[in-house]
Amino acid sequence: MLQEAYSADAFRTQAHHLVDQLADYLQQAQSRQLATVIPYRSPDENLAFWRDDFAQGSGDVSDFFRKVIDQSTHLHHPRYMGHQVSPPLPLAATAGLLSGVLNNGMAVYEMGLVSNPLERIISELLARRIGFDENASGLLTSGGTLANLTALLAARAAKAPGDVWQHGSQERLAVMVASEAHYCIDRAARIMGFGDAGIIKLPVNEQFQMRTDLLDAYYQQAAADGLRVIAVVASACSTSTGAYDHIEAIADFCEKHDLWLHVDGAHGGAVVFSERYKPLVSGIDRADSVTIDWHKMLMTPALATSLIFRRNEDSFRTFHQQAQYLWSSDADDWFNSGKRTFECTKLMMSVKIYTILKAYGETIFAENVDTLHELAGQFAARVRQHPNLELAVEPQSNIVCFRYIGAPVSELNQINTTIRQQLLHDGRFYIVQTTLHGQVYLRVSLMNPMTTMADLDALLSLIGSLGD
Repeated sequence: MLQEAYSADAFRTQAHHLVDQLADYLQQAQSRQLATVIPYRSPDENLAFWRDDFAQGSGDVSDFFRKVIDQSTHLHHPRYMGHQVSPPLPLAATAGLLSGVLNNGMAVYEMGLVSNPLERIISELLARRIGFDENASGLLTSGGTLANLTALLAARAAKAPGDVWQHGSQERLAVMVASEAHYCIDRAARIMGFGDAGIIKLPVNEQFQMRTDLLDAYYQQAAADGLRVIAVVASACSTSTGAYDHIEAIADFCEKHDLWLHVDGAHGGAVVFSERYKPLVSGIDRADSVTIDWHKMLMTPALATSLIFRRNEDSFRTFHQQAQYLWSSDADDWFNSGKRTFECTKLMMSVKIYTILKAYGETIFAENVDTLHELAGQFAARVRQHPNLELAVEPQSNIVCFRYIGAPVSELNQINTTIRQQLLHDGRFYIVQTTLHGQVYLRVSLMNPMTTMADLDALLSLIGSLGD
């Protein structure tokens, strides 16, 4: 069985058939031939389906592949507008097959002969796009949550008194962030032992951006409470509404108090590739560290996230363990990526990103960012024109929050929740919802550049009918 399982001829047949299946799927999804964007069933129904499949034992794997395709959420369908996950470029997904077969980890250079140099090239490219100088670089890691945690660990190493890594924290540490920031910042602070008091959440303004005018007051109150603030996290953009914090003002504050500035640009940091929308992150070049996901608006299969440091040496201060079986010295070796990340056996994610760059160049990133942002602006204009719909806020990114209002105010939360549930079960569109100031809003993330205004008009028509 092992001989057969490793057979090159068997792989050739199976892989060719899978590529044919996926190509047919892409064609059907992009042409809207698929009946649903999400073939929704309850968790128990889905579990029963796959238990039945498992009970059938081994057999034709192509039939399993077909079931996986059929039962999955279809991100390549133009009416997918749900979570912030990109419909990846098919060629980048093909590179995933390449890296999956080679399976080279990259904690040490000998296992990452290709991916470690590619990771450095990609990190330097992104650093230049951010506006950093030649002293900047960084790393790739598995998602924005892990990148943000790594950045805050670097901030602790740089700004906390003493050697926290060796001796533990000698003071009560804290980080400042807007209340609309992604939950992973809160989670990272708790992982680091900061507790409730160590997560200082500032209110947001009417555009759901951090109230930078309150930074000094909150900082002084933290000091009075016995807390040492080490960092401020700016959102670029926030998850719920797509609002960009004012990075310049936050950078001024951080320089004044010698604090670490981290920009969580997991989603919206992709605008650094766009001449038109890069002003949204004005001041990002003053950050100490920046997180940007390639698997959001940069069309790379998940997970692939860059963490870029303005001073590359900061990336080596985060972890100090010695592992003699991996590397022989504690030097700052860029080619031994395990010294700077949580991961040891890390995926060859750089291969997928580099494939896009080799095939299309950087301009494809700018084109995608521009397309999605412009589409969001057009969609928001349609919402404003609808008599029974209202925007939560004017969108700054490709995220638009709105709600149905053709009913008494006391009923709106329940009505909008029900609309979203009916859309989910109907399956012709996939959107999500969020709660802002206690009010339920429908939320679309326009991630697919194949989405058209005709698709969005159809969505609004359906929502209006359901609401009525």
